[in-house]
Amino acid sequence: MTGEGGAGRHWVLRELPYVAMLVLAVGGVIAMGFRGPATYGYWMALAPVYGLACIFSGWREVDKTSEHLRLVVTQALHWLAFLAAMWLMFLPEVRGVVNDNATSLALLILLALGTFVAGVHARVWRICVVGLFLALSVPAVAWIQDSAILLLVGALLAIAAGGVFWWLWRRETGRI
Repeated sequence: MTGEGGAGRHWVLRELPYVAMLVLAVGGVIAMGFRGPATYGYWMALAPVYGLACIFSGWREVDKTSEHLRLVVTQALHWLAFLAAMWLMFLPEVRGVVNDNATSLALLILLALGTFVAGVHARVWRICVVGLFLALSVPAVAWIQDSAILLLVGALLAIAAGGVFWWLWRRETGRI
């Protein structure tokens, strides 16, 4: 086995937590389109997963046992606070005032902020980048939620136009 294959595997393992965080975040953004307890459960489960990823990533950045303990305690308290904030968003009193779209965006904003700050505490710049990606996705998600009908009509028109051009091409080339 060559050294390059081992280096490639090492790179994949090193980057895996950040890729997983991004994939899970995209899953959360997709889940925002659905309503109900599954969405609540997804977001509530995501925070501890992110916390574990932060601890795993930050572990390599510190040397002493006392710093490892500080990392675990800091991340645990940090993500418990964000879990509590997410839980507050799902209280009936809050749900009665805030619509589903606003709740979804608020949860994404909380996750973005929590992820960025967790990266700062863990001293892992890649986690900060994941937080920035989540923050930058908020306006995009808001636009998509606001423009869903427009996007659907646009996609249907593009499909119809493509179908017409395909039919004309087949007719012109004698393949009908």
